[in-house]
Amino acid sequence: MTFNKLLRQFAGSVAAVCVATGALAQAGYPTKPVRIIVPYSPGGPADIYARFIGDRLEKSLRQAFVIENRPGAGAIIGTDAVAKSAPDGYTLLAMSNTHTVNESLISKKPYSLMRDLAPISPINYSDLLLVVNPSVPAKNLKELIALAKSKPGVLNYASSGPGTPYHMAGELFKAMAGIDVVHVPHKGSAEARTSVLAGNVQMMFDAITTMAQLSRAGKVRAIATSGNTRSSIMPEVPTVSEAGVPGYESVIWLGLMAPAATPKPIIEKLNAEIQRITNLPDVKEIWAKQGAVPMRMKQAEFGKFIEQDIQKWAKVVKFSGAKVD
Repeated sequence: MTFNKLLRQFAGSVAAVCVATGALAQAGYPTKPVRIIVPYSPGGPADIYARFIGDRLEKSLRQAFVIENRPGAGAIIGTDAVAKSAPDGYTLLAMSNTHTVNESLISKKPYSLMRDLAPISPINYSDLLLVVNPSVPAKNLKELIALAKSKPGVLNYASSGPGTPYHMAGELFKAMAGIDVVHVPHKGSAEARTSVLAGNVQMMFDAITTMAQLSRAGKVRAIATSGNTRSSIMPEVPTVSEAGVPGYESVIWLGLMAPAATPKPIIEKLNAEIQRITNLPDVKEIWAKQGAVPMRMKQAEFGKFIEQDIQKWAKVVKFSGAKVD
């Protein structure tokens, strides 16, 4: 037998072993608890929906899915921890469009999103709600813009940190409305929300899933929503685009990723299970009442979506002049 023939046989054997190993990984996974690292503080949308998905995965896959919050540095600390974890499917990342923004907003990171992490599945998206503290005299968007223009650099807006959807929504609004308001970053969305409720910061863009109830309770005044169309849970509130800044749009979306070399069968199994969960009638009903919309994509589609979002936000970062404070 020639050396080349032996080499081909060996290569074929290796490929067969890899296929068999992958199949076994998919069939047996998970055999121990799985960590989902949330690189944000507790109480925000990523934390809430990571726990929701983790609970459903735990029931269907019959293994614990443990949520671990590791906030800091605009989601970089927790994300880097996942990127450097063993690629075995037992450490996952709850991520959002903060990650796609950071690719252009923060040049010096210890990881590259699409090089060091593998997309698994999207979860959902929701509009943001622009709110002001009741002490602010503006009753609608045009009045708020007029107020900001009359007092440049005086009004503040809160965010959960640089690069987050709340920050970028504010920067895009500033640029498109032609106003000068000051960004006040916080350690998490809960802290930012508290600042607005207390009147320490005048306004913020926040996820409608968490801010709608506070608006209805009169704790804040709803000014506008950030999507292309009015929110189904707050249809009385106009969009930023229709209320005075044509073409404005900015939402928050959530998903899961894993270390880059995680076996494809495991990623595909997780994608299939998450997509099954997000398509359940009761899940759709619960999320609809909260203002969240399930995102339906296979793993490869989600990867393309992330790439496109990176490109989109790179343009917004350049256009708005957004900087890390």
